[in-house]
Parts: sequence; structure tokens; C-alpha cells
Amino acid sequence: MSCNLTVEIAGVSFKNPIFVASGTFGYGLETQELTDSSSLGAVITKSITRHPREGNPPPRIVETPSGMINSIGLANMGVERYIDTVIPRIDEIGTAVITNIAGFSIDDYLYVMEKLEACKAPICGYEINISCPNVEAGRMEFAVDPELTGRLTESLREVTKKLLIIKLSPNVTGIASIALAAEQAGADAVSAINTVFGMSIDTQSRSPYVQTNVGGLSGPAVRPVGIACVYKISRKVNIPIIGIGGITSANDAVEYILAGASVVQVGTANYKNADTARSMIDELELYLAENGIENLSELTGGVIPNE
Repeated sequence: MSCNLTVEIAGVSFKNPIFVASGTFGYGLETQELTDSSSLGAVITKSITRHPREGNPPPRIVETPSGMINSIGLANMGVERYIDTVIPRIDEIGTAVITNIAGFSIDDYLYVMEKLEACKAPICGYEINISCPNVEAGRMEFAVDPELTGRLTESLREVTKKLLIIKLSPNVTGIASIALAAEQAGADAVSAINTVFGMSIDTQSRSPYVQTNVGGLSGPAVRPVGIACVYKISRKVNIPIIGIGGITSANDAVEYILAGASVVQVGTANYKNADTARSMIDELELYLAENGIENLSELTGGVIPNE
């Protein structure tokens, strides 16, 4: 049985719904010797900011039960060097590339996007990180305030015709309302979730394992949170949802898709095995064939809620 895994978001076609998440796959070039990225639906780069950032002081990663806490702090090369060193090699990645942008003000986000638009970067779109939980400056204002989310989205929409995705935080009281604000301001899609606030303490030293005390929890431990957020968002918006959080297998991906996601991103699992996302494509195709499903779209939002 032939199964169709292709997905379309706002007119942009992707060969399959398995993307790799920002911050877990570098700029898309570093993993070339570890896996075949050309088979992936898309690669989302690590966050790019206006200026280079060293990030938070170490230690900034700790393993936790069924996951990890990170406090990287948006360490990156900055947009100027990204344009000079990564953009000329984008074609080597072999699949669609979405650049993740982070900032601390609307001007920051606009600056980075305008630079990328001016150089005619061969990317298919942008994922806007409004929800990093482990940086001091800027905090989470955009992620928790629908009005600010709307203002930022509207400003960015005026700059680009490329795919515009707003990445949402689970650390809010009403994630669906934030998603709705993004949709009404012109976003093509939303991605959810970013990491969950987390803390782990060394009981001998009595100090937290990461230098910033609190960081972002990711991995299988957050998957039920992510699925619930996608489900809530799907009841509120009509734009596509990209599911993120604790995905390690095709079965995990199907859970997100049934909850309402059109595509998914594999994140923390890449640290264990950079080939995880690629192998998931074959698993997903097998699942569809075994269940007599010809088109992936038949699954989207197909959860049957209990009475």
C-alpha cells in the first residue's frame, strides 16, 4: 500500500511531517556525518539573535528522569555570521530549512528577519521563539501576553511572505488564547510546546544542577503536556499546529497528530541518536500502511474524546 506523507502549510509543501526542533540539530550542517537530513521534512535551526550570544554560564544541562533540563541561554553566532557562514551552505542540508529567530524586543526580531530577507536567504520560513524560559533579559513577556504576541506577529508579517510560525510556551495559563492572537495577527502556523520550567537540586551540595537554578525541561516527561496543549490549541485556531515535546517514536508523533498537529518536531531525542527523526519516517509509513491509511491528513485531529 502506498502512503502519502506529504504535508502542506500555507502553500509550502514538505515531503513528510517529521521535522527536527530548534536547538537540537545545530544550524543543520553539524549533523551531516551522523544522519541523512535530506530525508527529513524540515530542519529548524537553533535560535538566531541580533548579536552573537555566549549564552548562560555552565553547568547548563542536566539529565533528569525521562528528560533533561537545559539552560543554554540562546547561545548563537548572531545573524551577521549566520548570513556569512551558514546561508551559503544551506543547500547542503538537502531539505527545507526554517530559521528560528529569538529576540528581546520587537526591534530585535525585525532586525534579524529584515537581514535575512535582504540577503534572499534560501529558507522556506521562520519560527519565532517568543518562549525561551532560560534567559534573564526579555523573560517571557511575548509568550504570556496575547496582545504582545499579536503586535510582534503583525510586525513580522509585514516584513515577509515566507512561512511564519510562532513558537508557544506551555508556561502560561491560556496557551490557546496566545495561539489565537498569533493567528489573528497573520501567523501561518504555531508550534507547541517549548520547554517546561524545571529545576533539579544536588542534595549533597544543596545547589541546583544548572547555574541559572531553573531551566527548561524537555524529553518524554513533557510529552503529555505537549499533547494536551496541542489539543487545546486545535479547538481554538484554524491554522496548522506543529507538535513538539518528548517525541521519540512514530507512535509519539501519531499521538500529537491525533490531538491536532499537522507535523511534529523531534528535539531532545536527537541528543541520544541523531538518526532518530530519520528512522521515524519509515516507522510512520509502516503505521499508516498497517492501519489502511493512505493520507496522513486523515489522522490530523482524529482523536475520539471520551464522552
